[in-house]
Amino acid sequence: MASFFEDVIRSDSRFNSVKRVADINLLEPVTRSAVSRIVEDAGALGIDLMVFETYRSQARQQELFNQGASKLRVVGVHHFGLAVDLVKVVGGEPSWKGDFSFLGRLAHEHGLIWGGDWGDPAVPHTFIDAVHVQRCAVSLQPALFRGSFYPDADYNPYRAARATVAA
Repeated sequence: MASFFEDVIRSDSRFNSVKRVADINLLEPVTRSAVSRIVEDAGALGIDLMVFETYRSQARQQELFNQGASKLRVVGVHHFGLAVDLVKVVGGEPSWKGDFSFLGRLAHEHGLIWGGDWGDPAVPHTFIDAVHVQRCAVSLQPALFRGSFYPDADYNPYRAARATVAA
C-alpha cells in the first residue's frame, strides 16, 4: 500500500532527526491544504498562527518525553505527516497561551480533528493538546501505527469516527 508516508516521509533526510520540523511539505497533501486554509482563516479572524511542528521522528518524541515536554513516549500521528501543531504568534514569538477554541472550530470546518476534543466534544478527555490538529480519527490511530491504514484523498475523519462507533 503506497502512501505519502512511504513515498515521501520515509525517504526524507529528517526521518530520524531529533530536531523540530515545521516543513508543511511533510504534511500529506490533503492535510497540508486543510492546514493552509486554517492558517488563512485564522488570519482573517485577526489571529496570526505559526506552523510550529509537522513531522516528528521517534527519536524526537523520545527526547520530548525524556524532557517532560510530552506525555507520549511513542510518536503519534505527527510521524505520518497527518498532524501539526499550530501556535499563535505574539510579538513575533510562538505562544501556547490563551484560548484555542477557535482552532477547534476551524479544524472541524476543514475536516481535521482538534486535540482539544479529539473529534468528540461530548466526551470528557484527560489529554488535551489545544494546538494540535490531525487528519486521523482517534479510533483509527492503532491501524495507522500498525501500517494497515493510511487515509486516501476522500477520507474524512469525522465520518470514520462515526462509522467506528456505529460498528
